[in-house]
Amino acid sequence: MTATETARPVRTAELVTDEARFAALAPSWARLYGRCAAATPFQSHAWLHSWWLTYGSRGRLRVLVVRAGGELVAAAPLMLVRRPLPALVPLGGAISDYADVLLDDSDDGRAAGALTEALADAARTALIDFREVRPGAAVERVYDRWPGPRRTVADSQCLELPAVPMEDLVARLPSNKAQQRVRAKLRKLSALGVERRAVQSADVDAALGRLLELHRLQWQGRKVTTEHLQPRFREHLVRAVGPMVRSGNAAVTEFRVDGEVMAVDLTLLSPGLAGGYLYGAHPGLRERKADVAVMLLDACAERAGGRGALSLLRGDEPYKHHWRPDPVVNRRLLMARRRTTPLLAAALCDAAARRRGKEVLHRWRERPQG
Repeated sequence: MTATETARPVRTAELVTDEARFAALAPSWARLYGRCAAATPFQSHAWLHSWWLTYGSRGRLRVLVVRAGGELVAAAPLMLVRRPLPALVPLGGAISDYADVLLDDSDDGRAAGALTEALADAARTALIDFREVRPGAAVERVYDRWPGPRRTVADSQCLELPAVPMEDLVARLPSNKAQQRVRAKLRKLSALGVERRAVQSADVDAALGRLLELHRLQWQGRKVTTEHLQPRFREHLVRAVGPMVRSGNAAVTEFRVDGEVMAVDLTLLSPGLAGGYLYGAHPGLRERKADVAVMLLDACAERAGGRGALSLLRGDEPYKHHWRPDPVVNRRLLMARRRTTPLLAAALCDAAARRRGKEVLHRWRERPQG
């Protein structure tokens, strides 16, 4: 061993299963988050810890951390589930659009190696199941080192735009006529006197309350993601977003007309992307012929400046395609030990069956009528 190798701090791994110890990781987690370019807002400590307090199950927390000289250089926020298969899965659940680990960008491979070994030890008789992994995610460095059986399958599709000013997004539209329509909609917003205001951290809780009420109002009588209407979702959002606004990982924007709040938008931020997560808009805006989608994208484009992408997050809604976004398919990374290979096979069979079911449903919906 050379003198240089001797001087390098040893990487030590630890499994955190206690809520209080997970909470205490916040400062060092934030520093590591800042050194991981692949991180999305869904890997921030505020988001994950709040999610755990709201949605976690006692005794199931499994957070792996790797330290060098006392400083965090890797972290994997996980929990143990029993159904449908015993598995270690990322914290964040279905309300998070991306899952990942954190790895220091300056890692020479030892932190990734230590995290991989710790993950294999922690898995024991469980499968490791990372859903919604964005291309280029840090966990790919773990997957590449995984010593046992592993498989990758496609997961949800996200849509992304370049993080450029609104005028450049308008220029992406396929025709002069389409571009003129959007510019007319922007002028209409100005004529209506729509004003937008960045909400300061002290006012975030109240603004989120207005967002969720407007969200409920705009979807009244229509199909909506029911979780967004649950008290537990509100609890999570209020607890997480205030700290995220203070750290620059989120922005809340209010849109006012004649002094009245008519819409509220929550955009999540990281160095690599800005993502419009949730909004609420009063039906009166559309009654006044205001294009809410244009209004929100204009605000999000301003927030996205200097980041890698303006993400429209999961979902294939038709209005998103109007902007000619690039489809980016998340992946599901499955890793097993030799003894848990049957769990991997079962997960792959289930994923294939669900994919076939979606294809059959899509063909049925697209069939000729009559």
